[in-house]
Amino acid sequence: MNVRGDFVVIGSGIAGLRAAVSLAEAGDVMVLTKADPAESNTGYAQGGIAAAIGPDDSPELHARDTVKAGDGLCDPEAVDVLVHNGARYVHELLEWGAAFDRDADGRPALGREGAHSVRRVLHARDATGREIARVLWARVAPNPRIRVLDGTLGTDLIVRDGVCVGAEYVDQAGGRHLVNARATLLATGGAGQVFRETTNPAIATGDGVAMAFRAGARVTDLEFVQFHPTVMNVAGAPRFLLSEALRGEGARLVNAAGERFVQRYEPAGDLASRDLVSRAMVREAERTGAPVYLTMAHLDPAFVRERFPTIAQVCRNAGLDLATDRIPVSPAAHYVMGGVETDLDGRTSLAGLFAAGEVACTGVHGANRLASNSLLEGLVFGARAAEAMVGGPEEPATRHIECVVSVEAPHGHDGVIPSVSEVRDLMWKNVGLLRSRAGLESAVARLAGWWTAIDRRAPAMPEDLEFRRLTSIVTVGSLIAHAALRREESRGGHFRSDFPEHDDLHWKRHVSDRLKA
Repeated sequence: MNVRGDFVVIGSGIAGLRAAVSLAEAGDVMVLTKADPAESNTGYAQGGIAAAIGPDDSPELHARDTVKAGDGLCDPEAVDVLVHNGARYVHELLEWGAAFDRDADGRPALGREGAHSVRRVLHARDATGREIARVLWARVAPNPRIRVLDGTLGTDLIVRDGVCVGAEYVDQAGGRHLVNARATLLATGGAGQVFRETTNPAIATGDGVAMAFRAGARVTDLEFVQFHPTVMNVAGAPRFLLSEALRGEGARLVNAAGERFVQRYEPAGDLASRDLVSRAMVREAERTGAPVYLTMAHLDPAFVRERFPTIAQVCRNAGLDLATDRIPVSPAAHYVMGGVETDLDGRTSLAGLFAAGEVACTGVHGANRLASNSLLEGLVFGARAAEAMVGGPEEPATRHIECVVSVEAPHGHDGVIPSVSEVRDLMWKNVGLLRSRAGLESAVARLAGWWTAIDRRAPAMPEDLEFRRLTSIVTVGSLIAHAALRREESRGGHFRSDFPEHDDLHWKRHVSDRLKA
């Protein structure tokens, strides 16, 4: 079946929904979504959305914190767009009815998270992403110009004469369809499911990056993966993110002896940036041979349970009390700073194709994202992408990248088709928080063989949804591993034990990959 809309949006997180709201003012919009919108990374975002609206804050201060966290690789223009547009779009959410927590004087309550110099994080208890999604869906659902196709998996982009003119998708019954449009937006979110240990929902398999790469668009900075330090690690219980807002409200990281330890490794202590805290936790666990914990036992129990009801309930389900017990924690893959390369208006290097949110790489996050900038990025750049899509036919983005590498689809030894768990185990072990040449070379070789096997099997399995999931995970995993092996330094979320220092002379730059024609 073929369908048509003026615009097609692939994904239903904050970037896709905010774009759809604006696009509907100019034409008919088709939104393709894999699963229930609550399953997007937006719905899982607990901590909040950062914006410079406080009396002691400013866009300039927000920019400074963003750049510092980004460890030398933030694009200054992208950061400027984010921080100067952020307050506008957050106030828009408030006007649309977002129920953010309020102070006694009625103003939005502002929290503080790691690497922020002031309180600037708006929140709705510990379910901020879910509240923002609710507000946006309330504007999307009744709009007659927006058609939402649930349970649809985007599989490939349609490219004619070097222009993206729509996408192919598969429905839950395995039926294949085409949707044609004058402009296509990738808003598919992240790729945490490439790793065994992750905070991301099951749908975060990097589909958008894989689709764009196969279509010939450039992807950038994929070696930079952020590992969130505080993820509940209880045997028999699901891995669950313990928001950075907990530490912003006074939670402490302690070792098995009850001692605070992060400052032993990082002067900023528990509120250092996520990459630094994660590695401090690993070092302390190695030093002591015991787990590390998050504790709020020194705080008022009533406050803890009131401020973080969702997290408290998950802890109770695991037999723990967030307010009084030490919660065992360890890092897990959380966010990919790299993605489909775009300019400041969401244009990719492929004409007709746009990207916004975690799937995109504007350069705003550099090598390590500042906490609670992700929802803001989706909001701001989703809106900007929509404006550019409405503007009519556009040339591909011309953002200057210092190094663009043509990547040939690998033709390694034709191995057996792996299971998803095999790929995720390999990525966690060899391409995770701590990386080395030997581990990365091994991962690259195995992924090449799997990629070859999948590529040969693909024509016979166009409607197999699990095979499509595997294809995305292997494709994106291979791109991450290649990029991590290439970058011979440590910066932000990318840490090489064999190259533990910055190398600004050779590596203070962005690197893009594209599929060799």
